[in-house]
Amino acid sequence: MSLARLAALHGVAVSYARTPGRAVPVPEGTLVAVLAALGVDAAGPAAVAASLAAYEKAERDRLLPATLVPRAGTVLDPGPLPPGTVTALAGEDGAELDPRAPLPPGVHTLTATAPGGRTGKATVIAAPARVPQPAGRGAGLALALPTLLSARSWGMGDLGDLAELAAWSARTHGLDFVQLGPLHAAVPGAAGRPADPSPYLPSSRRFTDPVHLRIEDIPEYRYLAPDDRAQAAELAGRAAALRDQVRAKGGLVDRDEVWRLKRAALELLLRVELTPGRRVAYHHFLAEQGQPLDDYAAWCALAEIHGPDWRSWPGGLSDPRSTATTRARHDLLDRIDFHCRLAWLTDNQLWRAQRIARDAGMAVGVIHDLVAGVHPSGADAWAEQSVLAAGCTAGTAPREDDARGTDRGVPVWRPDRLAAAGYGPYRSVLRATLRRAGALRVGHVGGLFRQWWVPAGRPPAEGTYVSYDADAMLGVLALEAHRAGTPVIGDDQEDPAEPAVRDALAARGVLGTSALWTQREPAPETPGGVPCPRPPERWRADALASVTGHGLPPTAARLSGAHLTLRHELGLVEGPLPAARAADAVEVGAWLDLLDRLRLLPGGRADEASVITGLYRFLARTPARLVAVWLPDAVGDRRPQHVPGAGAAYPGWRLPVADPDGRTVLLEELADAPRTHRLLAEVVRELGGRAGARPGGDVSGGDVSGGDVSGGAESKGAGPGRTSEEAPRA
Repeated sequence: MSLARLAALHGVAVSYARTPGRAVPVPEGTLVAVLAALGVDAAGPAAVAASLAAYEKAERDRLLPATLVPRAGTVLDPGPLPPGTVTALAGEDGAELDPRAPLPPGVHTLTATAPGGRTGKATVIAAPARVPQPAGRGAGLALALPTLLSARSWGMGDLGDLAELAAWSARTHGLDFVQLGPLHAAVPGAAGRPADPSPYLPSSRRFTDPVHLRIEDIPEYRYLAPDDRAQAAELAGRAAALRDQVRAKGGLVDRDEVWRLKRAALELLLRVELTPGRRVAYHHFLAEQGQPLDDYAAWCALAEIHGPDWRSWPGGLSDPRSTATTRARHDLLDRIDFHCRLAWLTDNQLWRAQRIARDAGMAVGVIHDLVAGVHPSGADAWAEQSVLAAGCTAGTAPREDDARGTDRGVPVWRPDRLAAAGYGPYRSVLRATLRRAGALRVGHVGGLFRQWWVPAGRPPAEGTYVSYDADAMLGVLALEAHRAGTPVIGDDQEDPAEPAVRDALAARGVLGTSALWTQREPAPETPGGVPCPRPPERWRADALASVTGHGLPPTAARLSGAHLTLRHELGLVEGPLPAARAADAVEVGAWLDLLDRLRLLPGGRADEASVITGLYRFLARTPARLVAVWLPDAVGDRRPQHVPGAGAAYPGWRLPVADPDGRTVLLEELADAPRTHRLLAEVVRELGGRAGARPGGDVSGGDVSGGDVSGGAESKGAGPGRTSEEAPRA
């Protein structure tokens, strides 16, 4: 019982529900290991007793909690304080605030001095009650950017292509957003091995991978010296050949080769001296980004020499604050500056894409994706060791359909250290990803409430849940979203057994995620309440609705059953294939029956393109605030971007957008594709939207192909309800 009490005091669950109503006890060894990762000794009864006594003493001695997260506009309540305690409140700029007055939004500091000289200090994060909301309903495209090729890209989609796609889809079809997969900086491959193509285990969540840069749009490209220009032209020629290889049937995106070519070009471009205005803008960016950028660039420079896993670096370099690392930072100033410049150039092009999207008429613009964690050997894990739980990683708990659970290998933040740091690391990640976003999707949003920790050396099923301060996590999210003027979408589908999570998110104004194939409910008229498709009027309104996405089969594959054939070939279908096909056909048939009743299949069930259009028209009939069209669905692509569980047996994340025959579809061809036009026009019409209402109709929609416009006065990506000209300076 003492161990259970100690665990509960530190937010460590001693049991969990694999199925509703059935509690599964957590092994004692797991509790001991997880408590050790939290800095608590529980190795035996005596250690448990000592740790309990230490906890109780610390609580008695504490004058203030490490962090308070009140609502902005309310009066601060620091909790019970001894009589005669004097408090002082300082704002973010150091100015004195009245602790008895309503709090302005921001991150403040409260100090308290009790009689006898005992003092305490707390970070006060005054957060708005809700995050910003989208202006009305809207439709948009969803895609993994690297898979969208154009006649100008260097073998994978880039930020120039993003700007083109946004301008075309807004001006031609009245779309309001483009939703992207993660663009975070990746961990480079080790010597002789390719980099992991998955965007969901990045090196850093704070900075965008420079592989997404459009080289020709960098202003310094125009001013290359003659010899360097000749080298750049040769690299562009090799990139064109690479693009042709990807375009060939069966061709795959080769991210490593794209980066080799772009990196060589960037080495040339960074020899060009910056103009005075751009130099000022760059120095402003350095000052604004501060220590996180310096750490990220230092990791990149050290990884060039010692490899991409900091845990194997020699001579104290595994500690970002060691004397050896300080010396290395000095010795590698040129390479650190190189990586800082790349971060700045990428930030410029992100801002430009958002500005073009908004100028073309998009109400939201670019929706960016914040993944749930980082690679254990990457830049963020190196820089944030002080707030990470050593010896534990994040995973998913066992479920009825997955008794083993999973270990994602992602480092986890210690809740206590986050609070002690005033949630600074979390605020930094949010601020970086919201910076150029029209909206932000937060992956595994239930992780803001609790995470499944897996101790090293134990199977995933022998982990346990560790709770976070959800009020604080949501408060920080609300504050940073408020500052950016940016709506937030939570990936809340993975924990449907926790309605309290969805309720808390909804109360904060965080939109949910509703994927069509998961929207089923017991039908009262069926025997036993068999789950049936949820009618459109019973879908929730505060959500982004989609038919499919990166980890699910494209709709054409789902309708034909091709996704089951693929999974069977990969050894991922449990039980006989005919039985799986029969069950899947029943589920698909139920949806088609509903579409028939709603008269959404005018072309009948045999016309694949018509059925896909009917499914998206169905989404538009729900009250969902945002409706996302998966771009591969718009061209009839049958290949999933990612097959969970397949590993290297499937070329995940490397498949360019293609037509039903597997032929790569360029952006320029997409703009002329009748199938795509029909689908998007029907969805916008069903929404009662603005197809054709905006001027233009060409792909560029204006000066999209020009260079960076960041000479000196950059602006943030405009948030909902304001134009890019009105956005604050970066």
